[in-house]
Order: sequence, then C-alpha cells, then structure tokens
Amino acid sequence: MTGITRRKALGSIAGIVAAPAVLARAATRPIITDGVMSGDVTGDSAVIWSRADRAARLLVDWSTTESFRNSGRVTGARAVATNDFAATAALTDLPPGQTIFYRVRFESDDGGLSEPVNGRLRIPARDGGAISLVFGGDQCGAGWGINPDWGGIRIYKAMLDADPDLLVHLGDRIYSDNVLEETVDLPDGSRWRNIVTPAKAKVAETLDEYRGNYRYNLLDEHVRRFHAAVPQLVTWDDHEVANDWWPDATISRLRARRRGYGERSMDTLAARGRKAFFEYTPVGHEAASAGRIWRSVACGPLAEVFLLDSRSHRGPNRLKDRVRMADDAVLLGRAQVDWLKKALARSSAQWKIIGNPLPITHYNKRDADRGYFDKYADGEPGMPSGREREIADILSFIKAHGIRNVVWITADVHYAAAHRFHPDRAGARDFTPFWEFVAGPFHTRAYRPGPIDPTFGAERLYASTTGVTGNPPPSAGWCNFGHLHIDGKSGALTVSFRDVNGATMWKRTVESER
Repeated sequence: MTGITRRKALGSIAGIVAAPAVLARAATRPIITDGVMSGDVTGDSAVIWSRADRAARLLVDWSTTESFRNSGRVTGARAVATNDFAATAALTDLPPGQTIFYRVRFESDDGGLSEPVNGRLRIPARDGGAISLVFGGDQCGAGWGINPDWGGIRIYKAMLDADPDLLVHLGDRIYSDNVLEETVDLPDGSRWRNIVTPAKAKVAETLDEYRGNYRYNLLDEHVRRFHAAVPQLVTWDDHEVANDWWPDATISRLRARRRGYGERSMDTLAARGRKAFFEYTPVGHEAASAGRIWRSVACGPLAEVFLLDSRSHRGPNRLKDRVRMADDAVLLGRAQVDWLKKALARSSAQWKIIGNPLPITHYNKRDADRGYFDKYADGEPGMPSGREREIADILSFIKAHGIRNVVWITADVHYAAAHRFHPDRAGARDFTPFWEFVAGPFHTRAYRPGPIDPTFGAERLYASTTGVTGNPPPSAGWCNFGHLHIDGKSGALTVSFRDVNGATMWKRTVESER
C-alpha cells in the first residue's frame, strides 16, 4: 500500500510542475504507510488506528453511508516520532446495528493532507442481532514469513471471506524472536521464498526492531484488507517479546549466543515489546492509558469478550515442585483474577467469551518431566496444584455465582481442538461443565496435539493436526482459524474450525442456557 500511495502522490505532483507553490505544498503531504485498522468495538464506540510517514494529526471522517453523506469528523492523536508516527482516534456515540464507513487522513502542521484510506466496521445491534467472530493466533514464526509466490498470509483472505463482525487475536501476532531467511528448501525440492526486512533478519532487541516486526505483517495485502474491514480485539503471548518469557527472567548466556541476543534482561525487552504492542494495536483509551492488556469488550447483548494477559504478571516457569502452593505459581496474578471475576459477575451478555492466550488442558510432557511449566497444566491427576489453582478459583466462582454460557477460546499450541470439561471426570469437581476451543496457527508451523491434563476432566472431541511431522510451511495445509456464530433469535453458539481456504473442518452447535 505504501508504494501505491506514494506513486499516486508523485503522479499528482508531476502534473503541476509549473506551480512551485503548489508543488511545495504537495511535498509536505503526509503518506499513510500501513493502512488502517479498528479495534475494541462496543455497542456505540470504536478505536481507529493508522500510521503516517511523518509528524501529523490523525483525522477520521465517519458515516453510515459509503458516500459519506452527513459524515462526522473526529480529530485523533498526533503521529509523532516517539510513537513511531502511529496514532489512534476514538469514535463515540455511534449508532447501534449499523455499518460504519470511515475515512482516514493525516494533516501535517502546515496543512498538508494525505491521500485518504477507507475502512469499515459493524456496530452490534441493541436487539441482539446475530454476531460472528473469528479467532486464533500465531503468525510468521518458525521461518515462515510472507511468501508472495504462495499468495502471502492467505488465512486473512479466508477469514475475510467468512464475513465476521470481529477478530479475537489471541497472541503471537509477531514472532520477534524468530529470524527469517530469504529462501527455505522444502522436502519436495521446491523453495519457500520469504520477504525479509531488516527487523526480521535478527531477533528483536531494540524498540525499532519490535516495531519493525509489526510493520512486517502489514506488508501483506490480505492483512491490510482484513484490517480495513474487520475490527480486532487483541491480546498477546510470548513471541511479542521472546519465547516463554516471564518477568524478572534473564536470557541464559548459551541461549543468547545461539539466538543472537545482546540484551539479556527480559524486563528490558518486555518494556520495549509492550510499547510497540500498544503503538500497533487499536486498544480502548482506559486500557491503553494504563498500559493494561487485560480488558473486556461488550459486543452488544449477545456477547462480551474478556481478554486475558498471561505474560505480564506470571511467576517463573521453573517450578521445582509441581504441587507447591507458592504465591508466585501464577500466570494471571491476583489483580487480574479478581478483575475477571467481577467482570464476569456483572456482565449482562448472553455469552461470556474468555480469550485466554494459553490453553487450560495442554501440557508438554518433556517440559513437565524436567519441572518446566509455561502453561497452566502439569500433567498430574488429582486436585489442582501450581498454576492450575488460578483456573480452579475462576471456575469455582463461575459456579457459585450461577454465571452461564461461559466459553474459553485460545491459541498458542498450533493446532485446532475442541475440549469439553466435566467435573464427573475431574480431580477438581467444583465447577460446571464448559467448553474450550483452540484455533491456529494462522501462518506458521503446526504441531501435533499435546497430551491432555486430567485435572479438570477434559475430553478432546476434535484435533486438527494428528498427522503433522517436522516443520511444515503454511502451504502444507495445516493453518486454520476458529469461527463463532451466535444466532440472534435462539442464542445458540455454533463453533467451527476452517482451513486456509475457508473449508469447514469441524462444526458443533452449543445451545444457550437461559
């Protein structure tokens, strides 16, 4: 998009070379470099994001008609160097149940206006009209970047074709700790060809390198088109900073040497990664101003999405005693768990959708055998221990307060799966049955499904990648996304998993409890 916009601007300038004053004015026009996106859409508001190539003020016109008749204008933040020239604007008092068309421009200090870039979004209806969302995560890791020969990050085209109201992105939106090579030899003798930018030629350490990882995804035409048409609710996981990171950690000298890290403090890297996350994510003002990734977004009467942050507040991954009850055996932390309980209890939405970056039941047996736990589960039967206690606490609260229609969605493990949890099969019995749906990867390698932890009585009813081997590229066909559709009349929730071409791999309808 940058090149096209720049050519248009140069073409306009070429037609007026005889007018030096006008030419000078045109030369000061900002350029929109990375398209537009929207996020944190509620029943009457939305956040609009864009980025310019210089200091300028973000201007957003919006209307309920594509012709922009009777449009309103919102003046957003200034794009400045300290925020990498990215800016947001909050649209408020939007009419419910309407498609909102918006037009983004940047205005420089001397009055130069950029060429416009248009987008659209849908505001949930007050009467509970049907709502659909797509979900998943994990893109551009394991050596698999944007390959124009294959068509780029094609999962975004498949998701756009599903015509969702929003995307819930559950993390690993970037792989800042994964280096891309220009070509990768494939087992069939062909080659995968990556677009490689300076930020993707090494692991990210500086703020500009983290920013460059976000800009890398925006090079893809499918990603930009999707962003312009579908709002996002976004959280993060580990690869937005570094693999399996936790606060206060230090990268070992061996890992630093192998991976190419000069900076070994995770807190330093996390601070830079967090700043880049907020610069490149349309997040509501309250959460963004507090630097808080966990938040809830009410999407009309049918659904509210609760986004968790399982990185910023966790204790160390190395738990020597897997049954210990220490205070630092957490992933979410007390403040976040307390917030989630209160938010669930006061929610009037028919469906409460918990966007959890990490699955509840998956565990890595090899890691567990050496006392290393990046997720909740430890593979042990019986009552919850370690990090499982946080989940047990939340589930017990949900049961005690009669909170109905709670589903969990997650990503991270690079396969799609449907898990049904039931106390009759569990060591922990103080909870009501619930579903967890796992989706992804969007655009990276796939893994075989991991073993199921028995603590909460999980039963796996579907898994997508039982036959995967090695490090397959996205073209091998394992990439997928999840789709949730809530019927506006019955309130029934239908979940499906779809492949990179949009074909349905598995589908199930869950009736709403009244």
